[in-house]
Amino acid sequence: MGFVRVKAKIWNIESPEDIKEVTLLADTGAIYTVFPETLLKSLGVKSIGRRRFRLANNQVFEREIGIVGMEVGGVKTHTIAVFGDENAYLLGVVTLEELGFEVDPIKGELKPLELLLMLSTPVTEN
Repeated sequence: MGFVRVKAKIWNIESPEDIKEVTLLADTGAIYTVFPETLLKSLGVKSIGRRRFRLANNQVFEREIGIVGMEVGGVKTHTIAVFGDENAYLLGVVTLEELGFEVDPIKGELKPLELLLMLSTPVTEN
């Protein structure tokens, strides 16, 4: 199985006119999407708090998080982004689900996710 890399556009939700294009590694082991702290600060993304994270080597640390606008494959969302180290460009599962995508490891690409709405009857408009 290879790596799945994805082109994306990101922006500060408070000033959406400044858009940066990035390439992300889709990481189904990462909860949140991660960008370099310098990139997020250059866009003016503000911290909304700190979260604790555990690495694969069992090391635990805290990082700032913020909200960014993001577009992948023509689909837009707002998502939590972690203020990460330089060269940290990871697309996490929360953002993947918000965008309605899942990773197809065989084809090495994203594909539409079957979105579930757990109701016992169909939603009808009144």
